[in-house]
This record gives sequence, structure tokens and C-alpha cells, in this order.
Amino acid sequence: MSKILFASVEFNKYEWGQTLPQKFSRLVEKMGLQDVVKDKLVAIKMHVGRGIGFTTIHPMFVKTLIDKVKEYGGKPFVTDQTVDGAESRGYTAEALGAPIVDVCGVTGKYYYPLDVDFKSFKNADIAGHIKDADVLIDLSHVKGHGACGYGGACKNLAMGAVTDRTRQQIHGLEGEIIWNSETCTRCKKCVESCNHYANSFDKDGNYQVFMHHCTNCQHCVKVCPNGSIFIDDKNYADGYKDFQKGMALCTQKVLESFEPGHVFYINFLMNITAVCDCWGISTPSLVPDIGVMASTDMVAIERASIDAIKIENLLTNGVPGGGDLSGGTGHLFERLHGKNPYLQLDELERLGLGSQEYTFVEVK
Repeated sequence: MSKILFASVEFNKYEWGQTLPQKFSRLVEKMGLQDVVKDKLVAIKMHVGRGIGFTTIHPMFVKTLIDKVKEYGGKPFVTDQTVDGAESRGYTAEALGAPIVDVCGVTGKYYYPLDVDFKSFKNADIAGHIKDADVLIDLSHVKGHGACGYGGACKNLAMGAVTDRTRQQIHGLEGEIIWNSETCTRCKKCVESCNHYANSFDKDGNYQVFMHHCTNCQHCVKVCPNGSIFIDDKNYADGYKDFQKGMALCTQKVLESFEPGHVFYINFLMNITAVCDCWGISTPSLVPDIGVMASTDMVAIERASIDAIKIENLLTNGVPGGGDLSGGTGHLFERLHGKNPYLQLDELERLGLGSQEYTFVEVK
């Protein structure tokens, strides 16, 4: 079984050493970074959030990790798909003590193209600043995700360590985005929700999508109050499953850039919200905070993270309208998004990227 280091939010006394930042520091010390990062360029891939979202990983934890990597002789930097606006959440080079850069450079054109042959997914464009690193720390904020049910370590790489072209192709596995002009009220919520400025209404009120910018993320689908924008999957019978396969394949391509033992995974199970941080908003937590997990096995840490999020602990104000999901079946994320979060783990395991069998080692 793969070992999962776990630092719980639970505490017994009002003492400095029992708080999560101190437990996290001790967790990092037990990860085995000392033997790997010395004199190495270390990419810390995380999601720095968007818009007015505020439930990303707290900068204090990021700085703690950076300080440890530097103490061990490593040369860390923080990176994400885009770091525009990161300073509003406290992610700056000055505050963190390390550079913070866009994964594909400021123009988005710095990448290494790799070929893939899976339906519409043809180009795995690996971000230049990821591929150039010697060591990768996949620092993930665990949450729900509308397209794949769950977003953690796999999603952080498959969607965040590649180009817009690759994201578009993977999302395209799900189906085609369709607009119904008859039911549309032109409220423009779809336009306001687009992070890529890819959609608009022309002077005649017709909905337009600039596919050069569109990544098929489906934010427009999710926010439309009338269902006027939707996914037509009639020719994509396995679209949902194909999306999971596409994410796993892309993750495999990203990880091929690193030598064995040079990738570490840290999952923060804090502020576990319904949707991805890329929405640029924060909603109430779905369940109480759990803690932090770390491992060198992506599949194991993802399985442990999903297992720890239980429907029995649901905080209903984390569901739109305070909806009660207790009457459904399956995992909390499946009841919320209609997507089985374990399918992506099956695909990752099938590709030899880890095992779903794990054991906990609690860091006190």
C-alpha cells in the first residue's frame, strides 16, 4: 500500500504546535524532499485562483513549503496556468520568497508539444516552465468540479500544466456546446462567467464563440438560468468517461518529464467547495475542513482525498439554494455534479500512475 502522510485539522489544546501550520511544517519534513531537491529547480504547481475567489491555499502554507525547499538547497518557483490577479490572494514573489510565473510564459506560447491519439485529443502541449523543472510539487486544493466531479492533483496538472489548446481538446471529448436562441433571454451571465473572453452577443443578439479563446470549460453552460447553452453529447456516448481518460492521458504526458521519485503530491482538504477555483468565486464549504495529505503516489492521495469527503458530513449551505443531497446515491460529488469522481482514478491506475490502495501515517 502507498503511504499517505496526513495532518489533521483536529487539535486537543490551544497550543502553537497543535495548529495546522505547525503540523504542515512537520509533514513537509517527512516527505523526503531533502534527498531530492538539493541544487534542483523545483516547480510548485498550484491554482492561484481567479476573480474574487478567496478559498485557495493560504499563502502561509505556500511560504512554509517554499522555505523548506530552500532550506534543503532547492530552487523553488510557483506556477499556474495564469498568475494574473494572484497578488490579490497574497501570492507574490515578495510574500512567498520565490518567483511566481505563468506556466507557458507571459504569451502562453512557451510549451513542448507532444502527440496524443485519443479522439479529439491530439496535442498534449506541456508547459515550458513545468517541463524545464527538475522536481515537481503538485500542490492542490481539493474541491468539486463540474466536468469531472472532483478536482485535485490530476486536474491540477491535466488542466493547469498545459496550453489552452490542450484544455480545449480534452473538454471537447465531452460534446459540443449548443445555443438555443428561442429560450435565451440575453442576460449575458454566460459572457460574464467566461474567464477567456471567448463569447459575446453580436448587434443582432446572436450568441458567438471565438473558438481560438474557448477552452470548452462549460462555465457558460453552468450559469445559464434557462438552459439555453448546453452540451449536445448525442454523438459523444462516452463523453463523460472520455473526459476522464483524456485527463489521465494528459497527466501521464506531464509526468513523463520527470525522473522517478522527483514528483511529490500535496492535497489541501480545506475550504472544499462545489466548483473549481477557476470560476473566480468562493462558495461555502461542502464539508468541514479535514486537513492536508502528502504522498509520492498520485492515485493513492487522490483516492484518500475523495474517500475522506463524506456525504454524512455535508454542510447544506455549500450546495446552491441549500439543497439537500442526502436522497441520492454515490459519492457527494457524484450527487452534486452527476459525475463519478472515482473514474479518473481508475484511468490513472490503468496507465500505471499509482495504486488506489493506501495507508495513513498521521503527522501529529
